[in-house]
Amino acid sequence: MRGNPVKGAGYLLRGFSMLPEPGIRQFVLIPMLINIFIFSGAIWLLINEFDGWVNYWLGQLPQWMSFLDWLLWPLFAVLVLITVYYGFSMVANLIAAPFNGFLSEKVEKMRSGAVMEDEGWKGMLATVPRALQRELSKVAYYLPRLLLLLIISFIPVVNVIAPFLWFLFGAWMMAIQYCDYPMDNNKVSFRQMKVMLAERRLTSLSFGALVQIGMMIPLVNLIMMPAAVIGATLFWCEEHCSNQNVGH
Repeated sequence: MRGNPVKGAGYLLRGFSMLPEPGIRQFVLIPMLINIFIFSGAIWLLINEFDGWVNYWLGQLPQWMSFLDWLLWPLFAVLVLITVYYGFSMVANLIAAPFNGFLSEKVEKMRSGAVMEDEGWKGMLATVPRALQRELSKVAYYLPRLLLLLIISFIPVVNVIAPFLWFLFGAWMMAIQYCDYPMDNNKVSFRQMKVMLAERRLTSLSFGALVQIGMMIPLVNLIMMPAAVIGATLFWCEEHCSNQNVGH
């Protein structure tokens, strides 16, 4: 596989370091607040409903399988965590998509040295329909693969590799999720974006893997979204933009 995993992780770390920069910090605030609100809701829901959901699914098993409760409880617990995590991530990304696209555009302009004009709320709202359509394309790509992994997780013997597949899938989806913002801004199609990320698969996966790990760390996950948008924009600028004849 082509790419550089150290560079991929480095883009995200540089994204964190740029969060307080004067030229973009005002554009960081809204995605960060959306992330804080959505994931605080997810944590609250898990605290209040986690045991009830797991016990509900265990209760659906036939009586003669009750002796397997001790074995199936961890599996159902993991499935509940995965469902809540990915579900709330999708909601957060749908809501924040226009703001993330705007943030990515500002980072790209700042890095290129272009003059940054304040387009205000009118400019941001103009991007909403395209941003939501792009997010729905990601959901359509994501859901069939998610269902396939869920099926694999229930197949004896094969499900031994399920955690590894979940992690790889999560890393790939995080790369797609955040690299899509600068690429969409530059009129790169969703299909072409996947090809471009695959050409540097190790870089893409290491970037996405670090985003995924950060999303699971309390407090860090609250500022992960804007940092990942900035990091993905740096990835685009340094490894794709100069090699693509793409209009902005």
